[in-house]
Amino acid sequence: MRTMQGWFRNTTGGLPVTFWYLWAGTLINRLGSFVLVFLAIYLTQERGFSPSQAGLVLGLWGVGGAVGTTVGGTLCDRWGRRPTLLTAHLGAAAMMLALGFARELWAVALGALLLGMFAEAARPAFGAMVIDVVPEKDRLRAFSLNYWAINLGFASAAILAGLAAEAGYLLLFVVDATTTVITALIIFAKVGETRRAPAGVGVGVGVGVGVGVGGQKRAGAPVGALRTILRDRVYLGFVTLNLFSALVFLQHISMLPIAMGDSGLSPATYGSVIALNGVLIVVGQLFVPRLIRGRSRSHVLALASVVMGVGFGLTAFADVAWFYGLTVLIWTVGEMLNSPSNATLIAELSPAELRGRYQGVFSLSWQAAAAVAPVLGGLVREQAGNAQLWLGCAVIGGLMALAHLISGPARERRAVTLRTATGPVVPVVAIKPPVPEAAEAAATAPAEPVKPTRGDHLPVGR
Repeated sequence: MRTMQGWFRNTTGGLPVTFWYLWAGTLINRLGSFVLVFLAIYLTQERGFSPSQAGLVLGLWGVGGAVGTTVGGTLCDRWGRRPTLLTAHLGAAAMMLALGFARELWAVALGALLLGMFAEAARPAFGAMVIDVVPEKDRLRAFSLNYWAINLGFASAAILAGLAAEAGYLLLFVVDATTTVITALIIFAKVGETRRAPAGVGVGVGVGVGVGVGGQKRAGAPVGALRTILRDRVYLGFVTLNLFSALVFLQHISMLPIAMGDSGLSPATYGSVIALNGVLIVVGQLFVPRLIRGRSRSHVLALASVVMGVGFGLTAFADVAWFYGLTVLIWTVGEMLNSPSNATLIAELSPAELRGRYQGVFSLSWQAAAAVAPVLGGLVREQAGNAQLWLGCAVIGGLMALAHLISGPARERRAVTLRTATGPVVPVVAIKPPVPEAAEAAATAPAEPVKPTRGDHLPVGR
């Protein structure tokens, strides 16, 4: 008992109160995240759309997410984390209801596009806020705990969604929208602005400055932010590797339910099988930080890529529910190793004044994959066959492992450089809403987003 209490304190103790409010909002939101899990089934079975039309809608969700993370990353640096989160959550709730009532293909497609935009705009702000409030030494624990909450909600949602769908698919959209609003209320009531600016920032030093309440100067994001990110080859290389990883991982949303359907398995069986992903993460994720602490992140990410590749590759041979479940459990282990290492690397590779934009660019890799994965997976499956699709995922996993081993040392050197260069910070006193200036936005915003994440999962991960 004493050992268990000590483990619990080491896992959860000492984290800021603000983090726990964000964590609670994440858990509540994911408990109602029904729609994305069953969207492909809803579109083909309930709405009567063809698989290609369903793939188009899922792809537009990803396109909207790509726009959302670009805008969200820019706004959370210029406007603030809190107002960006609130706007994104309320907009997502409204569009969730609109998508539930949409009937024509154009309306469903537009609803998915706008929903993806609002939902994923929250990701950069959330990730930046966690980094803002959690000390560097505790971030691995914090992101692991948040990832655990995401998957506890996902596992519950995957099972409950099947029951809710029997009462009517509209209920899925209503519950999802409600939990999103509750999350926004928690942020509104309990979470303050966390954006901080480097001390001593003044006019003429490459940083935009505005005037806040009482005439005090307000530091904005650095001029030339896009140029800075585009020249950061180490970070862009890391983002590119995540893009390929996401292309493999997101096949569990688009192609896995189709493969299981071809094996004669029902949507309810798919829900139960995919719920194993969340259940395993809930049971084991809190032990992962201790398991990987002190180990080379490059080696951990390489191992994660191999395990995920093996899990998805074995899907080529699955034809019964238990075998599909086994493949899910295998690639979930890879996901559990990948997520916390990714999260801490993003934090350490992001300059403080560009934290939101860097989060947005990383989320872009997930949203680009969300747009491309269903289309690419469908084409490979149609032209080459189901087995070739999954074996191709295994090959990509192996190549990803090699790439992480090669690029890892450069990432660690960059992290050390940024860590030693970080100066003292002071809170931003006042934050003015951004003035919509298209030219400035185009110049400073990065080109660019649950698991999607899930979407955390998408996540922050997911």
